[in-house]
Amino acid sequence: MYIIGENIHIISPRVKDALQAKDALFFQGRAVAQVEAGAQALDLNLGPRKKDWEEIFPWMVETIEAVVDVPLSFDSTNLLGIEAGLKKVTKAQPIINSTSAEPERLEKVPLLAKKYNARLVALTMGTSGIPVAADARVTIAVEKLIPRMLEIDFPISDLIIDPLVLTVSGCQEYCPELIEAIRTLQVAWSPPPAISVGLSNVSNSVPQENRSLVNRTYCAMLMGVGLNMMIGDPLDAKLQDTIRIIEQRDDSTPVGRLYLKICDRIAAMETPVIDDVDVNDPDQAAIWKTVQILLNKVIYADAYLQLA
Repeated sequence: MYIIGENIHIISPRVKDALQAKDALFFQGRAVAQVEAGAQALDLNLGPRKKDWEEIFPWMVETIEAVVDVPLSFDSTNLLGIEAGLKKVTKAQPIINSTSAEPERLEKVPLLAKKYNARLVALTMGTSGIPVAADARVTIAVEKLIPRMLEIDFPISDLIIDPLVLTVSGCQEYCPELIEAIRTLQVAWSPPPAISVGLSNVSNSVPQENRSLVNRTYCAMLMGVGLNMMIGDPLDAKLQDTIRIIEQRDDSTPVGRLYLKICDRIAAMETPVIDDVDVNDPDQAAIWKTVQILLNKVIYADAYLQLA
């Protein structure tokens, strides 16, 4: 699994404060910790930075590149800021996160990526927003996103399609459709572009104590349809262990065997079944309940783990 570390994000109060103070040691520490935990790239979500982009984006690149060598992913709506940061990159091939199929974004962002030899994340979202159905998301990719890359001679090998994870709390019907979108995208174009998702989005607005469980269970399901790249939290040891279990086919523990069964059922286009689960094991029971909400079989509630 290629993990783009998510832990430099303006939504975090600590990140916001550190940006205000230009606390280089804070960002360097967070960058090193993510890379040491297994991140192969780092997402830099700095917000639009409307007033100080000319200073902040280059400063962040210099600060992070002083301590790590991995690719930097520029996650912002401010194209001028992204370009200011790209000009300072001296190490690995950068990533722009992201364009959509909205005409103005699709016109400008791929050209910027091509100019600076950056990989490009492209969202399956158009002017009318994010479609629920898997087929509609795939259609945006093959009729809008990929043709634009071909039009400007942008390498498909540098394109990363993001079919968009939405939270199970409020957008539950999107969760199973995302699984099928990933499955289909891998055969909808040849050779297929890379596919990535923002995994932690699935647990946005979920109580903090349940977020890792939701994330890692969904991860196991998405790996069943071939996902091997994501923006996620490399510091989540349980998530990392779930990824390891599936990649190494480690069936040495009951929970590991359950995750493998879930992954294999999804891969085979089957629905996980209660016979796969020892419901007397609290850990397995929690995973099973989480699968049910992610497949939109049971209506999500914050207290879903306590419900019969």
